[in-house]
Amino acid sequence: MLYRKTELENAPERTTWQSKAFTSFSEMMLSRESPYPCVPGIQGFKEDMLRFAFLSDPSGSAAPETLGQILKQYGTISRETGDYASLVVLCEPCLHSYQIKDYESLFWNLLNECHAADKREWPEHIPLDPSDPAWEFCYDGEPYFAFCATPAHERRKSRHFPYLLLAFQPRFVFEKINASTPLGRKLQNVIRKRLSIYDDLPIHPSLKWYGEENNHEWKQYFLAEENTSPSKCPFMAMKQKWNSLRS
Repeated sequence: MLYRKTELENAPERTTWQSKAFTSFSEMMLSRESPYPCVPGIQGFKEDMLRFAFLSDPSGSAAPETLGQILKQYGTISRETGDYASLVVLCEPCLHSYQIKDYESLFWNLLNECHAADKREWPEHIPLDPSDPAWEFCYDGEPYFAFCATPAHERRKSRHFPYLLLAFQPRFVFEKINASTPLGRKLQNVIRKRLSIYDDLPIHPSLKWYGEENNHEWKQYFLAEENTSPSKCPFMAMKQKWNSLRS
C-alpha cells in the first residue's frame, strides 16, 4: 500500500487520478518559481524519504479502515526512511462539489473513525485531552502531526491541492527541529518567510512551532481561509474517551 517516490516515477502508468495526483505533488515540491514553504517536506521528497499511499473514495464507509491500514503499515517502517520522514496520502476526487467546510468535516471524520478502529492503546506519554499542548493524533501507538490540503482552498495556497491530500509526520521528525533547537528556530524563520510570500493571506495565528508556548497542534491540522479555528477540538472520539476517564 506504500510507495516510494522512485517507484512512482518509474512504475508503469497507474490509474489516471493517481498518476495526475502524484505528478501534481511532485511539481509542487520542485517548483522554483513558487517554492513551497515546507523546507523539510521538500528535502524529504528530493531524498526519497517520503512514502505515498492512495485512498479511493475518501468519503466512503471503507475509507477510515483503509487509512488505518495505511498508517499501521507506515508506522512499522517510518523510522527507516530518514530524518524528514512523512506519509502522504493522495485521495480520489470526491463525487460531490465540496466546500472548505465539507472537506474539514470529512478530514476530522476520517481521523475520528480511524481512531475508533485502532486496536492499540493510546500512548501513555501523549495526553488524552486535546486542550493539552502536548496532545496529538496517534494511531497504532505512533504520534503524528496531521496536515490537510484541499481543492477548495484558494487564497491560503499552502493548503491548496488539486486532490484531497493528507500528510502525517511522525513525532520523531521534530526531535531535532523544535523550538528549543537552533536548527528548529532557523527552519521556523525560513518557513514563515516563505509562507508569507506563498499565501495570499496573512499567516494563520494558529500556526506555531513544536515546543512553542501555547501551541495546540490540532488547530494546525486543518486551516480555514479565515484566521479562525474551531472553539473545541473536532477530534470527538478522543474527547469522549477523555471525558469518560475523568468521570
